[in-house]
Order: sequence, then C-alpha cells, then structure tokens
Amino acid sequence: MTTPKSVAIRLMAPIDGKSIGTLLAVLDQRLQHGVEEFILLMSTPGGSVFHGLSAYNYLRGIPAKVITHNFGSVDSIGIVMYCAGSERRSVPHARFLLHGVSAGFQQNERLEEKQLEERLKGLQIDLRNISRVIAEHCGKTEAEVYQAMLDRTTLDAEEAKTWGLVQKLQSELVVEGQEVVAIQQG
Repeated sequence: MTTPKSVAIRLMAPIDGKSIGTLLAVLDQRLQHGVEEFILLMSTPGGSVFHGLSAYNYLRGIPAKVITHNFGSVDSIGIVMYCAGSERRSVPHARFLLHGVSAGFQQNERLEEKQLEERLKGLQIDLRNISRVIAEHCGKTEAEVYQAMLDRTTLDAEEAKTWGLVQKLQSELVVEGQEVVAIQQG
C-alpha cells in the first residue's frame, strides 16, 4: 500500500511541547514517505509562544505544501501557526483572537533588575516577531497588527477574511478516504 500524497492533521489542543512535538514527529514521518501536502485542521486556544513560533518556522521550511484550516477557534499564538499555510481556510462559523504576550511568575519568585530587563526584552521580541509574521501574511503593517493585539481583537470568519487572515471560507475539511491524523488534548 502506498502512502497518500496528502495527509490531514487535526490539531485540537493547546500549543505546547507535547502537541508540537507530536505534530513535528508526524510531519517528519510522513515527509519520509513522500507526502507532498499537509492540511493542518486547527482548533486551538493558543499557548506557548516558543512552541508556536518554532512550529511556524518548521511548517514554512518543509518541502511540502501546507494548507491551514480553522474548524473552530484559532487563538493567540495559534494564529501565527495558522499563517504558515500557503492557503488559509476557515469554516464559516469560526473565530480568531489576537492578543499580546505575557510573562508568568512563580509565587515568591525574586528577580534582579537584569533578569527583569531580560524578561521584558524577550516579551518585546516575541511581540515584534508575532506582529511581523501576521502582518506579512495579512497585508497589514506591523503597527496595525501590534495594535490589534493590544486591543485583544476577536474576529469571526468573515471579518478574518476581510482582514486578510483567511483566504477562503470552506466548510469541507477533508476529502473522502483521506488519512486524518489526530493530535488532541488529553
């Protein structure tokens, strides 16, 4: 039996080390077997900026076509991963949420001035990288995306299409008989 040239991957999980590790392993395995196209079906609350930006860069750098398709909600760093698709689709009843990044602190954590400066600089770089990626794919300026993030902008599918994030509204997710690999929480 030959491996199909196109595989759908259903990602319904937070963006974290586990989900992205699984995603990259699936991509690597299928690439070794000649898959030429991946349809990344996404519904995610977002999560780790580190893992989301890494996944975006990996998806953009593989020798295969990547199509992203929001089938529920793509929030936060999930939008950066969504932008990795050379084609970006969404079901009509979906949503997207853009917001800024934050730093978490453990209870009673003590940081010296240089450590705080380092944490702040990391947040600023993350904001610039996220704004740059989204702007590049939506035809917006980095300043427009940055402001949308500060405003915690929520878009429905039609608004996301007008905004330049979605290229096509489409209810159908996979073709009959297509392999679907599930990556989900828990």
